[in-house]
Amino acid sequence: MDIGPIAYIRTDFPEKFGIPRQSGRVPSLEGRIVFLPQYRDPEALRGIEGFSHLWLIFDFSKSHRESWSPTVRPPRLGGNRRIGVFASRSPFRPNPLGLSSVKLLRTENDRLDGTVLIVSGADLLDMTPIYDIKPYLPFADSHPDAVGGYADEFTDYRLSVIFDDGLIELIPENKRETVIDCLAEDPRPSYQDDPERIYSMRFADLDIHFTVSGGELTVCAIDRV
Repeated sequence: MDIGPIAYIRTDFPEKFGIPRQSGRVPSLEGRIVFLPQYRDPEALRGIEGFSHLWLIFDFSKSHRESWSPTVRPPRLGGNRRIGVFASRSPFRPNPLGLSSVKLLRTENDRLDGTVLIVSGADLLDMTPIYDIKPYLPFADSHPDAVGGYADEFTDYRLSVIFDDGLIELIPENKRETVIDCLAEDPRPSYQDDPERIYSMRFADLDIHFTVSGGELTVCAIDRV
C-alpha cells in the first residue's frame, strides 16, 4: 500500500518565515486539522479526546529535493556550523518527514469538513499534509532527564517585542499574544544581524514588518494583504 496524507492542517502561516522552530514554543498558536474525505469516519477518532496531546507526522512539503546531504546548517547555530542531518530537525532530509507534538484543544463537527481537530502549539505551514496522528503517552514519551545536545543552548532565547505607535491595534485582539510570541522567537536566520534591515513576516492576512537590534524587535509597519 502506498503512503499518502490523511489530512492537512490550516494555520496562520502561509509562508515558512516566522514559523516557530519547534512545536510547543508558542502555545497560543492554533491549528485546524481537516481530514481528507476518505478518512472522515468518526470511528477513526473514537477515544481521541481522552488524550491531551498528539503526535503529528507530516510532510515538509516545501522542502522536497532531488538529492540529500549528510550534513545541514541549523539556523540557530548561525548557519555556518554543520551538523549531521540525523542529529537535526532540518526539513532537508532523505525523506522529508516531520514530527510535532501538539496539544489537542477540542474536536469540532463541521458541516463541510466533518470532524476536525483543533490543536495548539503547532509549528506547521498552512496546508501542510499530515501523514499520521498518534496519541502522546506521558508514561512512554516524556523523558525529564533527557539531554538536548546543542539545542539546549537556545531554550531560553527570546527577543523583547515592541510596537511603534498604534500598530498593535491593527492585530485582532485574539491574535496579539500569538503574534508577539512568534516574533519573540526571532524568525531571522541567526547569521543575519543587520539592525538596519527590515524583515517581513506573513501572519494570516497581515504582513508584519520589523527590525531587530540587540535583544529588541521593533514592529515598524503592518499591512493587510
